[in-house]
Amino acid sequence: FYSVGFGLGSAASGQLLPHFNNHYDIKIQYHTVDSVHYRVVGVVVNPSSKKTEYSGDKAPTCDSTDPLILNQDKDTRVVHTYSVTWERSDKSWATRWDDYLHAIDPKIHWFSLINSAVIVIFLSAMVGLILMRALHKDIARYNADDAEDLQEDFGWKLVHGDVFRAPQHFPMLSVILGSGYQLFWMSLTTLVIALLGFLSPSSRGSLSTAMLVLYILYGFSAGFNAAHMYHSFGGTSLKRIVVMTMLFVPGSCCTILVIINICLMAMRSSAAAPAGALFGVMAMWFVISIPLTIAGAYFGYRRKTIDPPVRVNQIPRQIPDQPWYLKPLPSALMGGVLTFGAIFIELYFIMNSIWFHKVYYVFGFLFLVFLILVVTTAEVTVLLTYFH
Repeated sequence: FYSVGFGLGSAASGQLLPHFNNHYDIKIQYHTVDSVHYRVVGVVVNPSSKKTEYSGDKAPTCDSTDPLILNQDKDTRVVHTYSVTWERSDKSWATRWDDYLHAIDPKIHWFSLINSAVIVIFLSAMVGLILMRALHKDIARYNADDAEDLQEDFGWKLVHGDVFRAPQHFPMLSVILGSGYQLFWMSLTTLVIALLGFLSPSSRGSLSTAMLVLYILYGFSAGFNAAHMYHSFGGTSLKRIVVMTMLFVPGSCCTILVIINICLMAMRSSAAAPAGALFGVMAMWFVISIPLTIAGAYFGYRRKTIDPPVRVNQIPRQIPDQPWYLKPLPSALMGGVLTFGAIFIELYFIMNSIWFHKVYYVFGFLFLVFLILVVTTAEVTVLLTYFH
């Protein structure tokens, strides 16, 4: 199983001094199509550390068997050398990526899928139990012919006049909801495109580029849903919601990206994005995303508002003290742990691909886990809302 890239150095067992790889044996595998045409089907690099030897005015060589040891107390002059060998291979052009796309263990992905499915079944059973026991009893009580029972409210009917009241910070809730729509449609579209095979694993930047472009294009969805929900809550300032939607999530992400990149440039890291690329992303945000967000907010604000099914009481009821597990922080942790439990195994492979240069390609598993994540999030929301 080949990784993308090769090691820059190593340290011998029991030694603290690092050996720097300055010699590379490059083996190029080729497939013969006919007597004239050949195709490169693989490149394997074997790095090694060889001490540079100098002899008078002659060019330095790396023929030594001793390793090149870096010394932190003084500068080390390094000479890089390489050798190239050509090797005939029976590997065809169509299967050239099989060495890189070899799954570590497919059973792990199946285990991830089964683990996520069990969580969904557990949550579905809880939701069904609540609906069958609590709501069924309440509805049966309301449908009873006894007049005395009809005069008093019971169960969830006690709060039916308060749950549809606009929350205290509904502008921010609307903005987060709109940004959530934007992220959801971006993730779903990217996964479908990757699932259909349009994003090749050989082009490692194509997936992130597609995500970035789709996120910018779905700025219309963010503005539309944020303005629609804001108007439904009774908000009247369209300009305010447009500015908040444009700046809160995209602006925060862009600010963090710029700060991290400045730190990387200050450390002269090769991971730093060039200034031209950052400028291009900023230009796409200003030229494409912001106008789309404004247009979406305009149409969302003009759309018919969501009217609550019952009349909302003008005077809010006094909320009694809640148990500790229904406070905001424990509730968020409980909801987050359940949804994280549905995806953490697949998330491990994605992080492994990003940080350890493994090629991730099992988009079928990822798409199914994404659907399970959506169902899990919806059911956790229903449960926590009911408990509150």
